Amino acid sequence: MKSISRARIGAAAAAVAILVLGAPLAADAHVKVSPNTAVAGDDIALTFRVPNEMENAGTVKVEIDLPTKTPFADAEYQPVQGWTAKIVSAKLPKPIKNDGVEVTVAPTRVIFTADPGVQIKAGQFQEFALALDLTPDTGSVEFPTYQTYSDGTVVKWNEATPKSGEEPDNPAPTLYINDPAPDAAGGIGLSATDTATSTANTALIIGTGGLALGVIALVLGVFAFVRSRRS
Repeated sequence: MKSISRARIGAAAAAVAILVLGAPLAADAHVKVSPNTAVAGDDIALTFRVPNEMENAGTVKVEIDLPTKTPFADAEYQPVQGWTAKIVSAKLPKPIKNDGVEVTVAPTRVIFTADPGVQIKAGQFQEFALALDLTPDTGSVEFPTYQTYSDGTVVKWNEATPKSGEEPDNPAPTLYINDPAPDAAGGIGLSATDTATSTANTALIIGTGGLALGVIALVLGVFAFVRSRRS
């Protein structure tokens, strides 16, 4: 039987990776947040991916609402070339305790505005990164996002995703904290805490399996060495 070359294996693996990783991007043009899970109390970094869905107009403004009932303690943005950013904060009606920290003023909206002559064009997307302090201890939080086009059209990504995981036409980017996040098939997956536990367990299983294989390889090597000395 002929052996398969490393080049052919590499090419096949690359093709599978393109199909697996590329399919969701091609099929899903909604505004998305990544990662979509977090652990309460953590300081996190989120990336909002904003695709342009219109053929005859470009995106010139992106406004992201932050939660006010369960606020983050602070927000920072990563500069985007050709875009001006602004964080809007507001005093809360009542201070909120978050991981031992009293929050009296919280960020409520981040606005990215394209400089003159700059826009997200048809077939393109832009990523906007935020750093948020002290993830609230709640089930999930939504980030209603408003996408303004050069022709004045405003698309509102503000519809809640039901627990079934079936997305509405204009879903709001959602961060799942204590609630499990919907999986890729539209069902319910694991929460961030469950995912961390599952990952640790998987690593333990893989590590144990690797150790067992190493012991077997060592025994076989010693056996082969002994046989070679006898012959």
